[in-house]
Amino acid sequence: MISPKQSNKHSWQFLNKMAKRTGPTNPGLRNLIRELREKSREHEVNIWKRIADDLEKPARQRRIVNLYKINKYTKDRETIIVPGKVLGVGELDHNVIVAAFGFSGSAVEKINKVGKAITINELIKESPKGKKIRIMG
Repeated sequence: MISPKQSNKHSWQFLNKMAKRTGPTNPGLRNLIRELREKSREHEVNIWKRIADDLEKPARQRRIVNLYKINKYTKDRETIIVPGKVLGVGELDHNVIVAAFGFSGSAVEKINKVGKAITINELIKESPKGKKIRIMG
C-alpha cells in the first residue's frame, strides 16, 4: 500500500509534467518569433528579441491596445509596434505607422485613413535596425 507521503510525492510529479511550457502552436507566430530572434542576433538589436519574448507569452497575456491610447501617447509621424492586437475603440487624428501581430477590422480601416497599419514582418523589412520604433501596450 502507498503511504500518503508517497502518494503526495507522485501527484506533484504528475503536476510538474502537466505544466510543461510549449510556446505558441500557431505556425505563423512561431516563424515570426524565429525571424525576430534571427534579426536581433544579426543586427545586434534588442528590440526584436523583446518583441519575440512578448509574443511567446500565452494569448491571454499578450498586449491589447485601443486606438484612443495610440492617439493619446503618440506623436505625428511616429512608428509604434504592438506585440499583440490593436482594437478599433477610438479615433486617430495624426499620421502614425502601427505594426502589430493582429488588428481588428475596424482598427485597420481607422488607421489607414490617417496613417498606416502594417504587420510586424513588414516593419522588420522596413527597419531591420529597429531605429525610431516605440513599443506600446
